[in-house]
Amino acid sequence: MALMATDGGGAEPGVGSGVGEPAVDEWELVGPIWYWRGPAPYHYVTVPEPVCEGLREWSFVSYGWGMIPVTVTIGETTWPTSLFPKDGGYVLPLRDSVRAAEDLQVDDVPRVVLRIRLDPR
Repeated sequence: MALMATDGGGAEPGVGSGVGEPAVDEWELVGPIWYWRGPAPYHYVTVPEPVCEGLREWSFVSYGWGMIPVTVTIGETTWPTSLFPKDGGYVLPLRDSVRAAEDLQVDDVPRVVLRIRLDPR
């Protein structure tokens, strides 16, 4: 998996620039899409550990059971969602509408841009 942290250029005012806030609020990664067949089936991309390390610095924006609010871009599609904690890391849920718009299937490896959202709503 390839990944890159950015300095958050174009960030919302205050994101990554306030006192005590981490400097990096945006990450780029790639990872395969996988399908979970549990009681609530869904498609996910696992966030690589180096990105998870950076996300843990943003634990103060977490809500619920450790979810981290983000804005995600894949291709031409951008949407708000939250990363789910799983096995000590995070997974990115992929909506069916996003997979359809970007023509993505299980095992495809999309380029993903994650950006912290300070407002989890």
